[in-house]
Amino acid sequence: MSVTEDDVRRIARLARIAEPKDRVAKLTGELNGILDWVEMLNEVDVDGVEPMTTPVSTPLPMREDKVTDGEIPEKVLKNAPKAEEGFFVVPKSVE
Repeated sequence: MSVTEDDVRRIARLARIAEPKDRVAKLTGELNGILDWVEMLNEVDVDGVEPMTTPVSTPLPMREDKVTDGEIPEKVLKNAPKAEEGFFVVPKSVE
């Protein structure tokens, strides 16, 4: 896959980037270099390699799944600009 100068201009327009005309050719070359590098990744033999989410195999700590108020509602409400009866008071946003 390769990128043309027309593609670069279109991408710049969609991204709302004002790219000078003299930089379009250089940017086209840079993008094609990136795409060539990504294509090289397809050559890597990954047969027999298990997918992983992290390089360290550690079990996640488990806890009881229950709803709480954090047991510190007074401290949390101190951060609010305005609170009443244990709740945050916010401006009305829907008419």
